Amino acid sequence: MGYLYVVLTIVFTVYSQIVMKWQVSSVGQLPSEFDGKVLFVFHLLLNPWVLSGVFATFLAGVSWMCAMTKFEISQAFPFMGLNYIFILAAGYFVFGESLGFQKILGTFIVIVGLIIIARG
Repeated sequence: MGYLYVVLTIVFTVYSQIVMKWQVSSVGQLPSEFDGKVLFVFHLLLNPWVLSGVFATFLAGVSWMCAMTKFEISQAFPFMGLNYIFILAAGYFVFGESLGFQKILGTFIVIVGLIIIARG
């Protein structure tokens, strides 16, 4: 059951980041003046998709708390590196972001690190 909490943390975190990127990208640039920034953020917080992302972030925190009752932090936390891999893939496939050699190499290093930690 402990690994389920870790997986839920990852799923909720990745969902939240994808939704936030999607919705923020659809409304344009952050204004330069303070009042504009406040209105920009307030407007986003009224968006149901953004609210679902905020709620997913909350659920990720709850799932992580549950995971911490089952694992040492040094055992569970490295799996949060999977967030980077999934977000990188979403950036490329969903948002058309670049995927160069350095990003691929870094992702490979993260995967190798996860394998080493999981075996230890």
